[in-house]
Amino acid sequence: MPRFSVIVPAYTVQAYLPACLESVLSQSYEDLELIVVDDGSPDACGEIADEFAARDPRVRAVHLARNEGLGPARNAGISEATGDYLVFLDGDDTLTPHALRAIADRLKETGEPDVLLHDHALVPCSGEIVRNAVTGQLSEQGPAPFRLEERPGLLRVPTAAWNKAYRREFVESGGFAFPSGHHADTPWTYPVLMTAESIATLDRVCVHHRQRRRSRALGTAGHFDIFDQYDRVFAHVDSRPELAQWRPVLFRSMADDLWAVFADRDRLPRGSRGEFLRRARDHYRAHRTPGPVQVRSWLRHKVIHLGLYRTYRVAELARRLRQRSGRPVLRLAKALRAAALRLHYRVQLRLPLRADRAVFAAYGGRGHGCNPGALEEAFRTFAPHIRTAWIARPEHHHTIPTATLRLRPGTAAYWTALARSKYLVNNTDFDRRLVKRPGQVLVQTQHGTPLKHMGLDLQERPAAAGDLDFDEMLGGVDQWDHLLSANRHTTLTWERVYPGGYTVLPYGYPRNDVFQRATSQDVRRLRESLGIPEGTVAILYAPTHRDYRRTQRTTLDLDRLLRRLGPRFVVLARAHHRHGGPLVSPATGRVIDVSDHPSVESLCLASDALVTDYSSLMFDYANLDRPIVIHADDQEAYEAARGTYFDLRSFAPGAVARSDDELTDIFATGHWCGSRSTQLRSAFRARFCPYDDGRAAERVVRHVVLGETELPPVIPLAERHPVPSAAAALDRFPLTTVHRSATDTPVTETH
Repeated sequence: MPRFSVIVPAYTVQAYLPACLESVLSQSYEDLELIVVDDGSPDACGEIADEFAARDPRVRAVHLARNEGLGPARNAGISEATGDYLVFLDGDDTLTPHALRAIADRLKETGEPDVLLHDHALVPCSGEIVRNAVTGQLSEQGPAPFRLEERPGLLRVPTAAWNKAYRREFVESGGFAFPSGHHADTPWTYPVLMTAESIATLDRVCVHHRQRRRSRALGTAGHFDIFDQYDRVFAHVDSRPELAQWRPVLFRSMADDLWAVFADRDRLPRGSRGEFLRRARDHYRAHRTPGPVQVRSWLRHKVIHLGLYRTYRVAELARRLRQRSGRPVLRLAKALRAAALRLHYRVQLRLPLRADRAVFAAYGGRGHGCNPGALEEAFRTFAPHIRTAWIARPEHHHTIPTATLRLRPGTAAYWTALARSKYLVNNTDFDRRLVKRPGQVLVQTQHGTPLKHMGLDLQERPAAAGDLDFDEMLGGVDQWDHLLSANRHTTLTWERVYPGGYTVLPYGYPRNDVFQRATSQDVRRLRESLGIPEGTVAILYAPTHRDYRRTQRTTLDLDRLLRRLGPRFVVLARAHHRHGGPLVSPATGRVIDVSDHPSVESLCLASDALVTDYSSLMFDYANLDRPIVIHADDQEAYEAARGTYFDLRSFAPGAVARSDDELTDIFATGHWCGSRSTQLRSAFRARFCPYDDGRAAERVVRHVVLGETELPPVIPLAERHPVPSAAAALDRFPLTTVHRSATDTPVTETH
């Protein structure tokens, strides 16, 4: 009996089906059966299914006599399944590398739950990958498995069948089946989740779901079946009194789904929207359940409840007119809102401080991470009486832990938190309009050891300083109470370029604590989540920002580098956050773009070596005691524009390459991990990593929040044992193939 039965209905997806099936058969977890259901497809889907079945004994092709639809095709697959767990894919979806292994590991960790929800990413026709917007609901924090009552927010996860794994015996005993129709997932997912005795989550993208281009001229009457599907959902609830508590939630979900279909002009056939709204009104009234309605949803509920089609059309016309002529009104509205928020902030400043509140931010509104992220976790661990909040733009809210309050910049809640929280933690400055109150404690963490010129030193570097207001900068420094430092060089630099009355805390950088706590299993899971093939060397390439360039496109040809090094190397390409996009577009082959990954620390753990130029990441990475290679092909230009505090060539953390060819040679000859590089790295670590022993965040919280003076002593460098890289466990380093001649004759070297 296989562990997984992967069921793939196929109908008119001949262009995508081979990639879908290959993504399943190439999984590192091989204990599976693949059931391809040819749903009477008029194209070559049936032939493709037969070809794969002939090639691999794990594949079974099922041919339906005529087109039945997605739901019946899945049911046909379920009837053929013999695996412990059912996994569904659409014929144009793909599994991400190592997805089934990650799912299997999580199922084992959580005691074989009835349902496991995992993350997914959307792949529009333009080709970019967009992660699920409600990924925060899939956090693995807290006990697992659990029932839906303990995590009701999971009902906001898309109702698709392909973002879950289902225990087959649970599906069979519960009599669950997919109905026919366009919205067949709705009456499947809600009953399954409400009935499951045990649920678990996996915060990992396991499926890439393709969004194929829709013709604007062609709506489909199939969307009218949403009414029948919700009738099935409520009939299921009504037949089981113990599920009555879910009626209000399901009712609001129905209203939202009905509105989504009605408001999208491309979904319904022309001239049918009035009829759709009339039926929506009848369903709204038939299934109406008392309960709170969010303010932002109130109007759409009223439109559906009363069937106000003409009113809706008038409102739509008025909206378009406002878009054309409402700019002055919009400016006035913005001014009035700003004035109201200023008044609100002034009122909050006169109310008492909340000694049990702390607010965090990083990189001007980006997601949870860096030193503030590690400190926020430490606050919850060592000072659990402090309630924490995180300021971030909405697109980054999915990175914030579920136990932490999420704040949007510029809202009333944001200003309340800034005015009344006792502890303020950031790695840049807070809003320039912040009024630092007596009793508030502001911890400035910064975000790296300074190599390039910073602060007041930029007064002589106008290209790098840009529009930096030095008076405003010093005004922000005056608000700092504590400033973190990772080494003596950093302390001396900060005190000179950011002069102020703060106290330096030479405790190390909290974001580096994970390097001492992580295990080899953590490294393995991170590599699998990133799609790094087993047995390869992963090079993290992370260049810094260039102040003197208009474009930040990298000059290093990563594809050429990998062609010359051979198949046993891959590159994780990480763009600087000011880059504005990926380093390479599109990422192909063995170049994996990780620019949008929320945790650079995780990328460091997953990699085997770092290639960078002048990025402060080298100082953090040195704590892992893994090879570092400097690629500095523009050092003179960088020195002229930004300047550095010491010459990397005279005090490097490893080998230094001045050109692409030198970089290739460093890896080809083994110099990147040789004895000379190890000696350089040891000296570099001794100078720049004296405090990063895994307890930096704890020391900060104990000193700043708990007022302790006896802090955990720093573990000496020689007694630290950071988790080894995956490559370090190999019997020998991988073969390197280097093309050295114009005819591309490979020369293979072993080391």
